[in-house]
Amino acid sequence: MLQDPFDQRRGQMFPKLTDEQIDRLTPLGTRRSMHRGEVLFEQGAQDARFYVILRGALEFVLPGEDGERPIVQIEARQFTGEMSMLARRRSLVRGLAAEDGEVLEMPGDALRTLVQTDSELSELIMRAFILRRVSLIVRGQGDVVLIGSHHCASTLRLKEFLLRNGHPFDYIDVERQADVQHVLERFGVTMRDVPVVICRDTLVLRSPTVQELADTLGYNADLAVTAVRDLIVVGAGPAGLAAAVYAASEGLDVLVLESYAPGGQAGSSSKIENYLGFPTGISGQALAGRAFNQAEKFGASVAVGRSATKLVCERRPYAVELSSGEVVRAKAVVIASGAHYRKLPLSNLSRFEGAGVYYSASEMEAKLCKNEEVIVVGGGNSAGQAAVYLSEVSDTKGAGHIHMLVRGDGLADTMSRYLIRRIEESPRITLHTRTEIEELDGDMHLERVRWRNSRTGEVEVRPIRHVFSMTGAVPNTAWAEHCLARDEKGFLKTGSDLTADDLAAADWPYPRPPSLLETSTPHIFAVGDVRAGSVKRVASAVGEGAVACQLVHRALSDN
Repeated sequence: MLQDPFDQRRGQMFPKLTDEQIDRLTPLGTRRSMHRGEVLFEQGAQDARFYVILRGALEFVLPGEDGERPIVQIEARQFTGEMSMLARRRSLVRGLAAEDGEVLEMPGDALRTLVQTDSELSELIMRAFILRRVSLIVRGQGDVVLIGSHHCASTLRLKEFLLRNGHPFDYIDVERQADVQHVLERFGVTMRDVPVVICRDTLVLRSPTVQELADTLGYNADLAVTAVRDLIVVGAGPAGLAAAVYAASEGLDVLVLESYAPGGQAGSSSKIENYLGFPTGISGQALAGRAFNQAEKFGASVAVGRSATKLVCERRPYAVELSSGEVVRAKAVVIASGAHYRKLPLSNLSRFEGAGVYYSASEMEAKLCKNEEVIVVGGGNSAGQAAVYLSEVSDTKGAGHIHMLVRGDGLADTMSRYLIRRIEESPRITLHTRTEIEELDGDMHLERVRWRNSRTGEVEVRPIRHVFSMTGAVPNTAWAEHCLARDEKGFLKTGSDLTADDLAAADWPYPRPPSLLETSTPHIFAVGDVRAGSVKRVASAVGEGAVACQLVHRALSDN
């Protein structure tokens, strides 16, 4: 659980500006009076204004049926806002004058320009915004209440979506909280409607899709479909976020499309310990969150809950059709859509996905199976990180055992040595080689698993309720397969891997060959796990995203 930084880091969360700093801000805004009780910005306001308190005090509150719940009060020389302001998203709280006074009022665009051009104020404001958001997440103070069940796969999906996107919410479990009936009656919903999302204490979403929830929360308000961007980045994993950060920081107009949440597969990793610069490790979600904040700081637009369904490459500017039916256009495209884990070949798998079968091992999933016997399927680094993490969060002696199932004879060919050593040395992890799951069984939730050892033929059935599946990689390229050359496994071919036949089939129009990361269609690049021959490491993905930015610049200068 994140530690609430409110008490320990209040000075950084709510810093006081100097006279000189206020003087630098003054030309960007307008001075005006405020009166006690006046609402300066409302919860749910899109692209709220930025205020510096010059005289008086302002209070942040959460409006609700029972009145306003206070969060914090700020005073002269302090300022409003948190991360939603940089992303042009809806305000999570209401801001009202606690007493008469005066403020400096700035439009959001002026603030976004400021954090790109003034390094001192940028550092001060960004740190404050990030810490305020973390505090809201830890306290569950925001504009969302999720009513769900820990037995419900849809609840898990929405909960993960909110957590991975760093959106603060309050959670009510219908089976574990006594006053849930009062809440259901108040909003006119029943147990059959679960999961239910209540937004801003007024909007009721019954079992919403990720796209519906993202739109209601204002995630995609700046998705200008009539604009022709310099660059569209498909996917907000490490490679896509790196491309967005570098391209936006160099002045390109960038749109990032992300179907679920920033971070990709790496975003679900409990701890990445071999990423340069983080000797104690960093969680995938923390790394993705920092990169996402950088992309927003430099002005990249990020659309969440928008999947690419088709690449239109027959003419320029290129177009990407979205799951929402919208179409966006750009002069260049970076494909960073990554890969997903190969699903277990079991007939009833879909019945237990989210109800005992999971594809990530974050804090949320760990809470569901703490101190229980679990299975991790797979022999790669993601599976190793999951097994080690799950073994460490258990705290009951003799419980919390992890069974690692791999088809091969061991881990040496597929996993980093530091993870293999931890697995070998952990009394809570048992490695089962040449072993595969044969059957899943249960009613509403997974209850039993049967596995078989292919070497000995031995079959074992165990009362296991949680399986983490992290096997193989299938590229997310179906939406672009008609445009781009792929290898036999479906990964996108780039640069020197493209044969003369590939280029002839694609009608390559230039005398020059495709550049390092360029696909068989000019000005369309592939980076990260989706690219054939890529190194499956976060650092490599970030490097490819950075290199792609330079190649995009070159491509935009082509006649």
